[in-house]
Amino acid sequence: MDNDQCAVPRLPVDGESIRFNDWNISYEKSHILKSICKKGSTGCCDKDDANRCELCHYQYSLDLPHLPDMVFHKNKLVVQHKDGALMEFKPMDALALVDNGKQPQPLEVACAQEWRHTRPEQTMEEKFKPFDWTFTSTYQGTMNEKIRSESTDMTLNKFKLMQRENIIFYTDLTLFEDELHDHGISVMSVRIRVMPSGFFILLRHFLRVDDVVMRMYDTRFHYEIENDYILKEYVHREAPCSKLQSSLAFWTNPDEMQNYLPVLSKQMHKLSFK
Repeated sequence: MDNDQCAVPRLPVDGESIRFNDWNISYEKSHILKSICKKGSTGCCDKDDANRCELCHYQYSLDLPHLPDMVFHKNKLVVQHKDGALMEFKPMDALALVDNGKQPQPLEVACAQEWRHTRPEQTMEEKFKPFDWTFTSTYQGTMNEKIRSESTDMTLNKFKLMQRENIIFYTDLTLFEDELHDHGISVMSVRIRVMPSGFFILLRHFLRVDDVVMRMYDTRFHYEIENDYILKEYVHREAPCSKLQSSLAFWTNPDEMQNYLPVLSKQMHKLSFK
């Protein structure tokens, strides 16, 4: 049986949307970005080609020598208010914040060199430049000019978030993921749940470099229907693996590991949209 007969058909883009209070909330979900240009393994679309393939579009748009193993390029969460305020969560924007190698890399360990050796297209010295091979991104979502952000001393209403409520709408999207040549994982994801009292969004970048470091950037958004603002909490947690006191069984579970990783920094913002 030839390769075409064995190939699993690609799934179409899936999507759903709801109208909640004065908000329209929608998502799109689909397959990962192809790893080969439409012109073949040795081909490449012209940079000025209006019909260039999606892979070449990403490579030209991002100043990175390599993309993660899995880029879910069509995955997107959109939250828009009737007055025009817009929040989006997109893989392209998340990857745009990955360090492209123009600054010294703080995490240079043995597995970084091994990771590079698995990328044959990077073996030519003139094509290779150091970059953040862990794909760490401090992405906090994409917002338009209708949203005004200011620092605040307010905190998330954790008590309300822990209360049991009916879930009106829920989705969990992966934006990108890389297994760092079996030396760990780097994954950016976003999930939302909508309840009668409001909505809650968690945008997370989780990094585990085995025997080296564990790092987590969490951005939480909480909207309560009686408010004309959204509270945003941005937290950076990180620790060397040698300092972690948790069970190894939790190391693959970010929801558990957030309880063991020390907080290095935390920021609170009030997002006004009216």
